Amino acid sequence: MPDAEMVKATDKKEDKKDDKKDEKKPESKPEPPTPTQEIKANIALIDRAINDLETRFTHRVLRSLTALRKRINDKVLRDAVEENYPKDSAVKNSLLSWLPPAPPAEQSMEVDTTSEANAAAPLSPPSKPTSDPVPEAEIYLRLLIIHHLHTSKDTYSKSIELSHETVDKMQSMNRRSMDPIAAKIWFAVERSYELGGELADARPMFLAAQRTASLRHDDDTQASLINRLLRGYLHYNLYDQADKLVSKTTFPASASNPQYARYHYFLGRIKAVQLNYTAAHTNLQQAIRRAPAAKTAPGFYQAVHKLFVIVELLMGDIPDRGLFRHPVLEKALSAYFDIVKAVRTGSLSEFQTTLNKHAAQFEADKTYTLIVRLRQNVIKTGIRRLSLSYSRISLRDICLKLHLDSEEDAEYIVGKAIRDGVIEGRIVHEKGWMECGSQKDGYGPEASEVFGRRIGYCLDLHNESVKAMRYPLNAHRKELAAAQDAREREKELAKEIQEGDLDDDEGLGDY
Repeated sequence: MPDAEMVKATDKKEDKKDDKKDEKKPESKPEPPTPTQEIKANIALIDRAINDLETRFTHRVLRSLTALRKRINDKVLRDAVEENYPKDSAVKNSLLSWLPPAPPAEQSMEVDTTSEANAAAPLSPPSKPTSDPVPEAEIYLRLLIIHHLHTSKDTYSKSIELSHETVDKMQSMNRRSMDPIAAKIWFAVERSYELGGELADARPMFLAAQRTASLRHDDDTQASLINRLLRGYLHYNLYDQADKLVSKTTFPASASNPQYARYHYFLGRIKAVQLNYTAAHTNLQQAIRRAPAAKTAPGFYQAVHKLFVIVELLMGDIPDRGLFRHPVLEKALSAYFDIVKAVRTGSLSEFQTTLNKHAAQFEADKTYTLIVRLRQNVIKTGIRRLSLSYSRISLRDICLKLHLDSEEDAEYIVGKAIRDGVIEGRIVHEKGWMECGSQKDGYGPEASEVFGRRIGYCLDLHNESVKAMRYPLNAHRKELAAAQDAREREKELAKEIQEGDLDDDEGLGDY
């Protein structure tokens, strides 16, 4: 009998477990919205932003633009326009004119699906809009269509025409609630001209729009247009004009991080060409810090680091080896890693071989002219290694080891290295050799000065940290009040003892 009861109990437990599993199975994650549904929800958010005067809803829509434009096609855009505009809308016809007509098979499928849906649910037909949405929704749909036209070479000219029409319509409306979308429109306009090979033709339009945006204090559009102009100047290697634009304009402080990242990257390129490597290094660091995540914008992340590596080499530093192991940068920086190895070893032949091997990639990245400047750094590194290895070496041997053209070039380069403080030594011209100075042992007055500066820095950092520490507000007043109360109680107790109110045995109980 007990065995039978135990069997029944175990059967009940198993039945309960099966019931729990059956209960858990129906629960599934909600399916992600289709691109058409997402566009419709975004238009609803734009409408809410206009009615509530809240631009944060528009910015939320624009944040999803990068992921959404990869999922759209002709059918998605046609369905989005059909669902958000009434049947006889002029705006709807204008938007559909930029898209190819639906194929007959698709139209028949739509008729079949609608008839089946009406037969299945006759009481709840899909609601059609009775009026056009806000004008910002039209500009948003035009933005999606422009990006879609960028996917094919055959539609580049069509995208330029649509960009012109969109800019004219946007400027004729003159609505301040359209400013965030307008900044994205200008990016799409520049992309259309760049893909069509007519980027220089868009410059007068960008300059006029930038002046208008600065007068209207439209920070989003102004930041976007400054970056568009700088990109156009640097595309055609017009560094002087780009530098004049930077000096004559003020980048808006309220601009978004992606716009700031682009701006600092362009500044870094300008300063690097102008031999101002310290400023270039600072701007490129800011661009890396403000840039999106590496997997979100890998192209920009790679472009910034390519220039950053070259600028560090021109400053005399060697980039961290871990940078070249980054999963996003490992393949893109392989050629630059070879350059870093050549500069580090001071081998001029290896540097020249690497430069010739990857010349096409460096020219495509527009870093070739900067890398050519590294030749002097390679020679200086080689001379420094020779000075550490030999106390005296002939100019002929220097010429052979560094692969220089003649002994006169070797003498000139060694003399310049001595004058710049790269090495310590002197050239004996009569005997044709270089005598290297005695090597420092790391001790002496110079070492004590370095340690003194380091100790001073640590002490200053400690003092600043102590000053920056936070303490409870008015905590000392509480301690003063507690001490004052204690003194008053002591005075009262002494007075009561003097008056005889307290006996010596009071409060002792049975003891």
